[in-house]
Amino acid sequence: MTTKLGSVPREKYWEYFILVSRFLLAAIFILYGSGKLTEGGQFGISAKEMSVPIKDLSLFRVMWYLFDHEPFKSVVGVLQIITGLLLLFHRTVILGVLFFIPIAANIILMDITFMPEGMAVAFVNRFALYFILCFLILCHERERMKVIWNAMIKEFSLKRKFPVVLYLMIPVFALALEASPIVLKMIYDGISETEKSFRIIQQIFHSMSG
Repeated sequence: MTTKLGSVPREKYWEYFILVSRFLLAAIFILYGSGKLTEGGQFGISAKEMSVPIKDLSLFRVMWYLFDHEPFKSVVGVLQIITGLLLLFHRTVILGVLFFIPIAANIILMDITFMPEGMAVAFVNRFALYFILCFLILCHERERMKVIWNAMIKEFSLKRKFPVVLYLMIPVFALALEASPIVLKMIYDGISETEKSFRIIQQIFHSMSG
């Protein structure tokens, strides 16, 4: 076995380190995610704590209680498992890292905010390592990252594609787009409940004329 290990070229050591790093990040997230999908695996508080007034609970335990509710818990768990699986395969590792960073950053933000100081510091130190590993993985994949970057900025141009007036009208159209579901719902209700809608319109006109 020692002979076989000695036959690995030195230039492969870095590649093997990246492979180990990917496995670590994947394992962490798959374990975290699986814990959220199993009963009592992650989040939630004890029956004894449930009887304690909320003002007497630590912020951490309150967070643990709130995050035990669905669909939040399961969605986060599934996202972490998907991220872990993406990290395991070379074809999808970049996507896995790009998923990992914002999810992990959100975890750290919550830990700093709600955890006791000692626990928070420990988690920050752990996740600092994870972020460094993410950076090293992206550095290792720099050739593919260059392709992605070039694809993103290739068509970038300061030349206007529309008249200035249309750019000024963007907020107006954005508000119209925001209101479109309400308008569509009103149209649907008007068609499906004609009599009710007619009565409402009559009441509106009656109140206006009165």
